[in-house]
Amino acid sequence: MVAPASGLLSWLWRDHLRQRWGALLAALGLMAVEGATAGLLSWLIRPMFDQVFLGEDRGAVVYVALAVAGVFVARALAGFGHRVILARQAERISAGLQRQMLAHVMTLDLAFFQINPPGALIERVRGDTATLRGLWGPILSALGRDVVALLSLLGVALWIDWLWTLIAIVGVPILILPLARLQNRVRQTAASARESAALLATRLDEVFHGITTIKLTGSEAHESARYDRAQAGYLRAQFRSESSAAAIPALIDLVAAAGFAGVMLYGGLQIMDGTKTLGEFMSFFVAMALVFEPLRRLGSVGGAWAQARASLERMRAVLDQQTSLANPARPAPIPPAQSLTLQDVHFAYADAAVLQGASFTAEAGQTTALVGPSGAGKSTVFHLLTRMADPGRGRITLGGTDLRDLDLALLRRQFSVVAQDTALFDEPIATNVRMGAQSATDVDLQRALADANAGFVATLPQGADTPAGPRGSALSGGQRQRIAIARALLRNAPILLLDEATSALDAASEHLVAEALARLGQGRTTIVIAHRLSTVRQADKIVVMDGGRVVDQGTHDQLLARGGLYADLYRMQFKE
Repeated sequence: MVAPASGLLSWLWRDHLRQRWGALLAALGLMAVEGATAGLLSWLIRPMFDQVFLGEDRGAVVYVALAVAGVFVARALAGFGHRVILARQAERISAGLQRQMLAHVMTLDLAFFQINPPGALIERVRGDTATLRGLWGPILSALGRDVVALLSLLGVALWIDWLWTLIAIVGVPILILPLARLQNRVRQTAASARESAALLATRLDEVFHGITTIKLTGSEAHESARYDRAQAGYLRAQFRSESSAAAIPALIDLVAAAGFAGVMLYGGLQIMDGTKTLGEFMSFFVAMALVFEPLRRLGSVGGAWAQARASLERMRAVLDQQTSLANPARPAPIPPAQSLTLQDVHFAYADAAVLQGASFTAEAGQTTALVGPSGAGKSTVFHLLTRMADPGRGRITLGGTDLRDLDLALLRRQFSVVAQDTALFDEPIATNVRMGAQSATDVDLQRALADANAGFVATLPQGADTPAGPRGSALSGGQRQRIAIARALLRNAPILLLDEATSALDAASEHLVAEALARLGQGRTTIVIAHRLSTVRQADKIVVMDGGRVVDQGTHDQLLARGGLYADLYRMQFKE
């Protein structure tokens, strides 16, 4: 659904322009001064010809020269001032849009990120706002400088001869319909170009994140061809948009040609007859010549606004997305008992059912393991426990209270998560460990690193201030896991979620991580996802999942004695 222009302007004014009205008003004032100088200059042409060049009035030379110089000085100062103001405000408006976009996107459900790849979102946050940054100047200049210039020049032209003015602009009304159609085409093609730019960003994101796989499989040529195809689509869309925008001032020039020809024919005869002076004609000619320049810019602004509107609509579409994970009006207090219960929970991603009536309880202070084949729904359980999504049917409770009745931020503070693919950022290791516990002291930080068997940090060049690298690339897999455990220790949440935390490690790293996890789990409600059943034999309860359902649960010995899926999986792994 296309957002109306009035709604887009109202949003821009409310969220990003209103607080800058003083600076923008000053810029518009300076633009008005610059625009008025065009009318003054054309008005001064008449005495320049009639009194100085033809009348040889020596006294007029001084005041005309000073007046013309003064006009150019005023124009220079006003132009410099409004360009500096607009450049600064454009950057600040763009930065504000980016902040608003990023803050809103981070509130959305995981389902949103499953259908919007990172590259496309980066293009929304950075690309669309960058497009707007280069358009604020032309658009605001048109509202300030060009409108005033147009009015002042038309005033001079009408003052000299209203009939000449009518002849010069008689073709302008003919442009209304073609210009409206061109602006609509510019908006449509600009929207297509922005979508193509998002696809380019997605391709780059995939290449840079998957560079190791690309090199190992020799897929460089294939990926280059994919990018070339995406780039060709972007160029086609961009060329169509630019061509449509360029047609707008071209149409205005055609009308200007007809108008000037008419004035030359009619006005030239009047000068020959002596009914008009050369100074009047030259003043009018300069005024009308200058009229069509702001008119061309105003026409171009129509195309610029159409392009800007395409980007604004794309950003507004993201901001209109609403999360389904709303906080209750009156949140219930966090229960002291940290048991977690799933009651007949159903969940689907789009039309793909993942959980189909799953039910089990993870008792407070105990370790519960989730096992089963891939696709059984184990990781989805973690997403639902932390309210990254809500069940389609059924309920999940913490200490008997439905998760949807709890404050979302307070609920998530009850969990520490250590996953197989640990998310580290290109920040110092200390910053990565302190995520979720920014107020922790240096002593707390060092204790967490020690308890996580992360003594290697002390041997790094800058210790805990050493950057982890993009996506933690400066560290090995085992080191990243131990940093994640240190983060969980420092966070000190009462519930621990472990998602295949040791499956990708070598024996030495696994031993160190397992020791750290044992310390981390002491006194906490722990839920473990594991494919290697040997790692969960000591769990207080093992929940066996298959096809989105809980098919069995009990201790390791009980499950083996009963046979069934768990016994089959265990015997198969033991045999291997």
